[in-house]
Amino acid sequence: MWFLEVNQNQVDPFLSNIPIFILYSEMSSSGESISIIQEAIESLRKGHFILLYDNDSRESETDIVLASQFITPNAIKQMRKDGGGLIFLMVSNPVAKKLQLPFLSDLFSDVSTQYPIFKELIPNDIPYDTKSSFSLYINHRKTFTGITDNDRSFTMKKFAELINTTKKQDSITAVKEFGKEFRSPGHIPIGISSEKLLNERKGHTELVISLLEMAGLTPVGSGCEIMGENGKAMPKEDARKYAEKNNFIFLEGNDIIKAWKKWSK
Repeated sequence: MWFLEVNQNQVDPFLSNIPIFILYSEMSSSGESISIIQEAIESLRKGHFILLYDNDSRESETDIVLASQFITPNAIKQMRKDGGGLIFLMVSNPVAKKLQLPFLSDLFSDVSTQYPIFKELIPNDIPYDTKSSFSLYINHRKTFTGITDNDRSFTMKKFAELINTTKKQDSITAVKEFGKEFRSPGHIPIGISSEKLLNERKGHTELVISLLEMAGLTPVGSGCEIMGENGKAMPKEDARKYAEKNNFIFLEGNDIIKAWKKWSK
């Protein structure tokens, strides 16, 4: 086993109670060095994209992701053009609880008596998971339509900043601050990680939040699914080639799960 030391100056204060080292094994089951996790963490800290494939038995999709605190209009443009899927935010469960963000499926269930259509639309047949991670869709109040690269970047960056400015506030105050800056519905969907992260769910949201926590960054990620040219998600090997061409780190979910479980002990 090796220990990877983290530069304290790079650690987000929101995660100050998390150990400042990462434990990882020298070799993964595939025989490749799991130091790829360290490379991914360093890329995230520098504000670079990484590519993240969940696994063959889940969505079998690759997302292009980065830490939201570093989002730019050009990053949104690249996700829009090279990804082509939904551009969305991912947040940790503690952040969602402080801001009192609901899961949309729970919200729909709660109002189904008043609006019966939501009872008919209950997502109880998702083929790759038991529950959707989606919460509210937001725009920052200073955006115009909310859909342009500039607007979406502004919304995401301001959301990440809000998480830092409210980290020492109680939930009531944080919710009021959230409402002052953002409105809903909007053009940025928020995905909430499961409470136990990768011990409970192994979606892209949990994989990204786990990486951000290991990196000591604000637990808010921006991502987009990468689509192929045949009406389906881009195949894993094509996504890997795209990563190599653009000097991005390509990660598979299983490598993150192994590293996170060792780190979180």
